[in-house]
Amino acid sequence: MIIGLTGGIGSGKSAVSDCFEKFGVTVVDADIVAREVVEPGTAALRSIAEHFGDDILTSQGALDRAALRTLIFSDESQRKWLEALLHPLIRNEITQQLSQSSSPYSILSSPLLLETDQASLADRILVVDVPVELQIERTVQRDSNSIDQVKAIINAQSSRELKQQKADDIILNIGTIEELEKDVSALHRRYLQMV
Repeated sequence: MIIGLTGGIGSGKSAVSDCFEKFGVTVVDADIVAREVVEPGTAALRSIAEHFGDDILTSQGALDRAALRTLIFSDESQRKWLEALLHPLIRNEITQQLSQSSSPYSILSSPLLLETDQASLADRILVVDVPVELQIERTVQRDSNSIDQVKAIINAQSSRELKQQKADDIILNIGTIEELEKDVSALHRRYLQMV
């Protein structure tokens, strides 16, 4: 069984993933896979540099994520071009990693689970939900992004309401880490009963 874990930026997906990993559950993180497919020397990074120019690279030849983020969240056509390039590569790598899992069930953690075809890989959808104001506050503190940048990222993701509608399970992450761990523990026991 594959649980698709999603939530908006700053919702606490990573904290939830960490909790599942403590129970020995395989977690495949689409964000990590997305970084791997654009590492220096990859065909994807070469395509990105050809499309956007070498200013999109750091002096070490790696992807300048901040520069890319600014470009794609201010121009929807550029974001769509990038997604068309990367999403198939990311999906292939995710599928490969999930197929190697040995835990009773696996977690596919992806901020764009519902915006991409990754949701079709999941048997259930788990949404980590937080109010938008808290998303903005957490993300500005964590990433040193401007409020406008964070709002642009939030607007590019599925709405909170849509995520809630698509969810089989929801964790409302507005409390302490201990409360979050308790919620994840309860879901873990439930998922074990389902497999």
